[in-house]
Amino acid sequence: MIANMKRRDFITLIGGTAATWPLDALAQHAGNVWRMGFIAHGHESFYDALFEGLREYGYEEGRNLIVERRYARGQAERFKEFAAEMVRLNVDVIVVVTTPAALAVMNATKTIPIVHPNAIDPLNTGLIASLAHPGGNLTGGAQLTAEVSAKRLQILKTMVPGLSRAAALWNPGNSAIVFSWKETQGAARVLGLTLQSHEVQGPKDFAAAFAAIVEERPDALLVLQDAVTMQQRKEIISFAIEKRLPSIFQERGWAVAGGLMSYGENLPSMYRRAAYFVDRIFKGAKPADLPVEQATKFDMVINLRTAKAIGFTIPDSILALADEVIE
Repeated sequence: MIANMKRRDFITLIGGTAATWPLDALAQHAGNVWRMGFIAHGHESFYDALFEGLREYGYEEGRNLIVERRYARGQAERFKEFAAEMVRLNVDVIVVVTTPAALAVMNATKTIPIVHPNAIDPLNTGLIASLAHPGGNLTGGAQLTAEVSAKRLQILKTMVPGLSRAAALWNPGNSAIVFSWKETQGAARVLGLTLQSHEVQGPKDFAAAFAAIVEERPDALLVLQDAVTMQQRKEIISFAIEKRLPSIFQERGWAVAGGLMSYGENLPSMYRRAAYFVDRIFKGAKPADLPVEQATKFDMVINLRTAKAIGFTIPDSILALADEVIE
């Protein structure tokens, strides 16, 4: 049929059809390649959900997506350097996975869009103006610190009979964790618990923190999760098992790695959802117009192997609430 068409009619037909295609499809058809920055301390398994989500939206490394990965590996001072590098590379979007990285990027650029999959207290840390209207160049997901802190401590109190004192490991160098610590302290007061504060800002601080915990002899251990504590996850878990300390963490990976229990936001779902924000930005949306979404899915994971190793019995009332039990 096409062979018998006049050239002018064929061009008109193609032009009319193209006019009905979405602009993003035209861009893909034209071979558009997007460049995404990714700034973190080190790789965590739940980051993979972001890239799985991007593939579902049609973005694939080596075809139409370039990812510039930068890992600080415990050196938070490098975030400023990475932020400046992303600006020089003129990436289309920057994904950050910790508040210090987000603040470094926001100081480096007011125009390049930023996606934070799981921001802790983004309002209090100044990352956004409001959940509904972020107002700047950052959007993404938010963690419900106050509610989750209270729930985690309630679980710990139910799990450990006679609990009165818990050691808390946390990083005061992360402004989001400072707010998280305050919320956790408030929840502890309501529950009649004493929290023994142990501050860690880098790998060198953990030996002293562990020694202080041994001296203070708490009933349990609570870890406020951020990149610093996650980088030392193996050491923290080994310490808790060696000292036979019942412990509670946030993300599922802690329990899988040998921690007694975790309760918190389902981070893979938040990172998969982050792909939606990246896709919208690639298609022209502005972060200021994309509402920040609060976490809606939470997981409780219990490691019975660790319970046995430290001679601890998990109450049936807690086991009944678990989403996953590792035996």
